[in-house]
Amino acid sequence: MRYAHHTPWSPRTRRARHARPTPRRAPHLWHVLLAFFLTALLATPATAAEDPRPLPAPTLMDSDLSAQGAEIYEGAAFDTCEAPSLDTMRGWLASPYRAVGIYVGGAGRACPAQPNLTPDWVTGVSELGWRLLPLYVGSQSPCVLDKAKSAVPIDADRPWQQGVTEAADAIASAEALGLAPGSPLYLDIENYDHLDASCARTTLAFIQGFSRELREEGWIPGLYSSAASGIAHMESARAAGAVDLPDVLWFARWETSPTLDGEPSLDPAAWQPHRRIHQYAGDVTETHGGRRLAIDRNLVHAPVAVLR
Repeated sequence: MRYAHHTPWSPRTRRARHARPTPRRAPHLWHVLLAFFLTALLATPATAAEDPRPLPAPTLMDSDLSAQGAEIYEGAAFDTCEAPSLDTMRGWLASPYRAVGIYVGGAGRACPAQPNLTPDWVTGVSELGWRLLPLYVGSQSPCVLDKAKSAVPIDADRPWQQGVTEAADAIASAEALGLAPGSPLYLDIENYDHLDASCARTTLAFIQGFSRELREEGWIPGLYSSAASGIAHMESARAAGAVDLPDVLWFARWETSPTLDGEPSLDPAAWQPHRRIHQYAGDVTETHGGRRLAIDRNLVHAPVAVLR
């Protein structure tokens, strides 16, 4: 997870009363004007069309993350707003899920209290065999469609820097829970109008700053978003040669069969292998081991948290 303009300048001319301009003043004035505009032109950066350097070739984001030390989980997962109790997680071993999304921080987090989410909880559920998918819900796109999320907008004047700052906060939040570098951190950017060009630039810059900072600190940057907005936006940015994109995409497309390879907003070869999560159902209720939870369902082939 967001430009300067010039005010036209024109000289005002005055007529000299009762006198005809001397023939030498006009050339002098035009020399001054010519020098002014040449200086301004040379000081102005070349546009993309004028820049002789070629654009970066698009990458498929297809390197093997496991070769870089990532721990990969493949299978079913669920996420829920508030981390369940350890007893609930023990009861849910009767479910088909073996990974769980946890909301580790961010100003946009819907359930900020998280009473169960502690280092001891992380250790306990990991010892039970659960794998963790850490999510960070920071600032949101200026054109986010959810009114509640619009309370924490990305600053359009400094989106990259804000992304870097929030990545540092995400790392601190994850480390406080006992997670280590090599873990993914999934930035949660809710549904937004990615066809709004100005808003899209701001949002992309924020995501790029966040991703760059995580990567430089040894973490794996991921992005959760709607398949029709944030994920489609990342695909168009990738195809255009954008850099500093997330390594993993977690796409929400509900009321459909779970699929990792059939997402229509993505090139089938992009963000492969083990770089995708499909959230295919949301706001459903399930009971396992006598414990009832409201969850979202996910199909995963992607990195999970590494513990210290």
